[in-house]
Amino acid sequence: MSIKILFLEDDALFAETIVDLLEDEGYEVCHSPNGQDALDATYKEKFDLYLLDINVPLIDGVSLLGDLRKADDETPAVFLTSHSDKEMLQRGFLSGADDFITKPFDTTEFLLRLAALLRRTKRKQAECVGLLCHDKLHQSILYDGVALELSKKEYELLVLLMDHANTPVPKELIYDELWSSADKGGSDGAIRVYINRLKQLLPAVKFENIRGFGYKLVP
Repeated sequence: MSIKILFLEDDALFAETIVDLLEDEGYEVCHSPNGQDALDATYKEKFDLYLLDINVPLIDGVSLLGDLRKADDETPAVFLTSHSDKEMLQRGFLSGADDFITKPFDTTEFLLRLAALLRRTKRKQAECVGLLCHDKLHQSILYDGVALELSKKEYELLVLLMDHANTPVPKELIYDELWSSADKGGSDGAIRVYINRLKQLLPAVKFENIRGFGYKLVP
């Protein structure tokens, strides 16, 4: 699964150079020439990293990141900028930046710093039970590093079982987590369908049926 980077930069020539550099490293890059375009991109897809210039048209990088953080977007963000004054650095960090890289920069150091930030973020985002890891930021579950294709209910059930790994989870709790009081879809049969689907996806993971009580995940 490739790492997606949203790159905000209005200098077309510089942007092309950085995009080529990142793509050569295996990253998937979405380039936006202005802040509004970048904001629109965040509505359309999820990114693993924001790489943001500050002085760009329509919405500047600091304001953009501030708005994203207010919307509970915790995607790691790096400002790539020619600014070096302390006031701008303070504004950037207060808006939610994780790092600053000042232009001009050494490309090797640039790539190493991005990789280090992504590693730190991945460790914080993922809660693992054996080879199963819950990526909270992207609301996905990986098995041995590969993302599982799950429906909403399958995802919610697997997260619940992972949170209580090696402990029986009562059916009543599963009902509460997967179905609201107004939702009439909950039943023992429906739970069995989702459990069987998880068993098919994860044959090496044990899902125990605790008769008359609920289910237990044994990593």
